[in-house]
Amino acid sequence: MGELRSLLQALAAQDLHGLSQRETLERAALLLAVVNQASAELTRTVRHADTTGAAESDGLKTMQSWLRGHGQLSPAEAGRLVRSGRALEHLPATAAAFAAGAVTVGQVAAIAPIAAEDALAAAAEQGVDLGAVEESLIAVAVGESHDKLAQVVHHYREALDPDGAEPDPTEGRRLSFAKRADGGLSGRFELDAVGGEKVQAAIESIVQANRPKGDDRTRAQQNADALVQLCDNQLAAGNLPTLRTQKPQVVLNLDIEDFVDPATGPGAAAMGFGARISAARARWLACDGSISRIVMGPDGVPLDLGRDHRIVTPGLRKAVVARDRTCVFAGCAAPHWWCDVHHLIHWLFGGETSLENSGLLCERHHTKVHHGFTVQRGPDGRWHTYRPDGTEILLGTPLLV
Repeated sequence: MGELRSLLQALAAQDLHGLSQRETLERAALLLAVVNQASAELTRTVRHADTTGAAESDGLKTMQSWLRGHGQLSPAEAGRLVRSGRALEHLPATAAAFAAGAVTVGQVAAIAPIAAEDALAAAAEQGVDLGAVEESLIAVAVGESHDKLAQVVHHYREALDPDGAEPDPTEGRRLSFAKRADGGLSGRFELDAVGGEKVQAAIESIVQANRPKGDDRTRAQQNADALVQLCDNQLAAGNLPTLRTQKPQVVLNLDIEDFVDPATGPGAAAMGFGARISAARARWLACDGSISRIVMGPDGVPLDLGRDHRIVTPGLRKAVVARDRTCVFAGCAAPHWWCDVHHLIHWLFGGETSLENSGLLCERHHTKVHHGFTVQRGPDGRWHTYRPDGTEILLGTPLLV
């Protein structure tokens, strides 16, 4: 083990600038094979520790808990490692290919389900040559994409029980959220084929409908923006089920002093599900929303609750939509049902809630305008968009003189 660490340290000290492109790729391919071999040895070692109860010597019950605590692996990674070790005991050809560096950790995990207890029992009952199946799967792993391997394994598992009852697709659906320290959300979901198709169709429709000029977002960012827009559309439609006697809506609480102060005010506003955002972002939300006044006593008990005041009335919104039709930011044509009504001069700072002081902006460009960009409507009725440095964003290719 000491020699192995020394070799890795020597590799880390090597200057890569002297390598040609071909040599760099060959080095990467070799290291990938070495990583696979090292992962195979780790899997074999973890399996041995699993069967011998080695984790008990560190006061832990299972190898999964040891891997999480001592190896800092996520629960999913630790579980996959232990399951792969158990599966490889029934898959000698896969174990040999893994040890030779020909297949990856992910590919082993994809093949492992054929060694599940129910799959092994069904294969034995039907006289399936598991060795031949395994060799075919290794060929797919080496020569095809990872997705293709997973599909072949799935089809094999289905073929073992062709007359089985059609499973309820909703039983395998999962959606979980984890709130980050900044109030943002991370999530994980699992959907059946039909549910996944519905989600992809909805997301794709919004992604393809909103491709403004100069869009440099990654596909992952486009998908995330589309998901938020999908929820925004549903919330704005007002036909979602009520939540504790009220229609679901974005709620935030902010002291009036922070609200009227033009400073950023980080962490000043508390949202309905516990996240905290800046006062500046709260003012952005207040462009097109309802304001409720609550007077609090010194002991934190509400003394007076004022009526909701709708900043942008339904009638004003109809007028703005009739005039603008789409997002007015240069290069964007997001439809009006994706847009907020933006106060060109914020009502907090004396701007009127009027047609002349309003413009439609989609969520992305509404955020841009509250972070330095500016939109203005000229006397001729044309909209102009300016960068934070004051230069105007012009569409089209400039003519060469």
